[in-house]
Amino acid sequence: MTTGCKTTTVFLTVLSGLLLTILGLSQDWPVWAWPVVAVLLVGVPAAAFRIAALRRGPIVVEHVEQITAPPVERREHRISRVALPSQWADYDFLFSATVRWYPLGATADEPVLNPAGLAVETVLDRARAITEQREPGRASLVQHELSGSLSWMRPEATGHLQVMAEDITLTLREQDQERLDRLAEVRKEKAVWEHQRKYEQSKREYLGEDVLKDTGSAVVWWLAKNEDHVEKTVADLGLLAQLTSAANDTDVPERLRDLLPQAPGEQPGPDHLDEPPAPFEREPSAADHFESFLSGMGLMDGDVRRGMLAKQIADVIKTQERYETAEEILRRYDPPVSFTAEGDGSPEPPDAPQPPGSPDSPDSPDSPDGTADDAPGA
Repeated sequence: MTTGCKTTTVFLTVLSGLLLTILGLSQDWPVWAWPVVAVLLVGVPAAAFRIAALRRGPIVVEHVEQITAPPVERREHRISRVALPSQWADYDFLFSATVRWYPLGATADEPVLNPAGLAVETVLDRARAITEQREPGRASLVQHELSGSLSWMRPEATGHLQVMAEDITLTLREQDQERLDRLAEVRKEKAVWEHQRKYEQSKREYLGEDVLKDTGSAVVWWLAKNEDHVEKTVADLGLLAQLTSAANDTDVPERLRDLLPQAPGEQPGPDHLDEPPAPFEREPSAADHFESFLSGMGLMDGDVRRGMLAKQIADVIKTQERYETAEEILRRYDPPVSFTAEGDGSPEPPDAPQPPGSPDSPDSPDSPDGTADDAPGA
């Protein structure tokens, strides 16, 4: 009989005695009935305990010892910063983990072995099979992949141990990580530069091969930009013809030369309307046409927009491999800034040649080089 059964029997006996006492007092039992009730209350529990002891029998201690399971032997070993190959040569992962194992069972004829060595070798083989297929720039992602793959207890090749790993960390050497960061930054910068170059190339092709292909294309483009100002487009025909000629390094067509605007001070007066125009000493270049275009647009010397527009036109001309014309436009309208002696940062204008006979000309009779003293009659 167990301890719980004994406690229950005693409790029921006491409760039964109380009930019988209350019943005997309320019914006025005779005196001889009370000893009988006392004998029953003591004898019935004693008989129950005796019967339970006889049915249980003796406990065999040897049988209890045989059914006890033997403890499972487990071992662990910590490895730190073991180099494992990655997909890139010379960029190794540094692997750290806690290796755990337990033996599968040993027989008398098995050789003596080092279980820690077998377990570590097994874990490293399983980890290397994963890392050598992964790029070194994803070390944190590969670490979680290894944690999942090595968390299973699996038998090693000889079949003596079950092996797993936990507390896994995977890093790179500090120098390798810095190199990877620099390579990533260069790739990003290169991608941005490629997009910018393609954008500028596309813009130049659009201007050179479409917008400024000829005067008609330029007029259509200008009209699309100013569709509500047809009169303005008509008034700018000469300017567009000059711009197109400068972009293509050609002369303005004969049929459009009458539309060219005259620079200030070049318009013939009333007394010279019938005089034939003086012949050009040389054919006007693309840079000359560009100068007329800038003057017609009201962009005079000193206006920063002249240099900006010159750069764009020069880029268009370079796409047509007319480098000399592009350099001439940049030299005349977007010269490099030189600093004056005072260092104020303002560009110093080049010395302009003086015509013969001017006071500042070396050939002038009044020049200070002594030429006037050698003149006849001096």
